[in-house]
Amino acid sequence: MSDERDELAEERTDYAEDRTLLANERTFSGWARTSMAAIGIGLGFNALFRSMEPVWIPKSIATLFILLGIMLVILAERRACKLKQRLDSHSVEPLGGMNMRIIAVAISLGAIGLIAAVWILF
Repeated sequence: MSDERDELAEERTDYAEDRTLLANERTFSGWARTSMAAIGIGLGFNALFRSMEPVWIPKSIATLFILLGIMLVILAERRACKLKQRLDSHSVEPLGGMNMRIIAVAISLGAIGLIAAVWILF
């Protein structure tokens, strides 16, 4: 009877770890979306207030929002990878830590390109 209880407890713990891994991925994607929203707010602000004088003010505010987006996605990736290292998957195939890093780097590089575009093109 005790062995059966131990098996059930272990199975429930395995499922809980799997659910936590999946929740971690959803949280990372939520922060990545928030990051892209911050980048979009920066671009929108620059587009709306482009004619404002002096011109460096809307560009600076846009740059701050874009930098905030970069910071959010990098912090989200670091936190998600840290949690992923602590847990083991049992019956789910989690998103790899390298995939999260690729997503974070891609968003960051795109955002850096947008900062350059804001300052050079507009």
